[in-house]
Amino acid sequence: MPSLTARTEPPASPRRGRLQLLALFALVLGPMLLAGAMYHWRFWVPEGRSYHGTLIGTGQSRAELGVLPAEAGEPRWQLLVTAPAECAADCRQLVYLARQIHIGLGREADRGAHALAVGQPLSAEETTRLAREYPQLGHYRLERAAYEQAAPGLSGAQLWIVDPLGNLVLRYAAGADGKGVLEDLRLLLKLSKIG
Repeated sequence: MPSLTARTEPPASPRRGRLQLLALFALVLGPMLLAGAMYHWRFWVPEGRSYHGTLIGTGQSRAELGVLPAEAGEPRWQLLVTAPAECAADCRQLVYLARQIHIGLGREADRGAHALAVGQPLSAEETTRLAREYPQLGHYRLERAAYEQAAPGLSGAQLWIVDPLGNLVLRYAAGADGKGVLEDLRLLLKLSKIG
């Protein structure tokens, strides 16, 4: 009767174990190192952009832009119209656009708000008109010197998308396409875990 002997595998070599450990480290740390290098040296960064406005990638806040006072309360995404002087025709057009975009959010409208920040006080007539036509419009004072320092070269009214933490995300000039702004804001709301 033949004897049944158990087949035993030879013990793994220390070299093979080290190679497996190195492969595991490369698998875990490799993508993080690659991402850090891509960010630092700006290679393999896609050229195409999917937004319609000008991206504000500096971490600049609404307060640094000269908008006073800082908003308190429940954090929300905001469509902020700024006018360094008075609220002229381009400013009024952007205020209307901001409201329409806010309404266009539909079910997501409670996650957003629209506001106006002007450098000169509004007339009593303009204040009454805005309160009547835009009852949900927030009002801020715009410190002109801080605005000109934070946004040099910008003249006229601008529309900004501000995140719930008060950071500026995108900027649009007067005459911006409302559909494009709405698409950008919907994408931000979809990606955002806050606000």
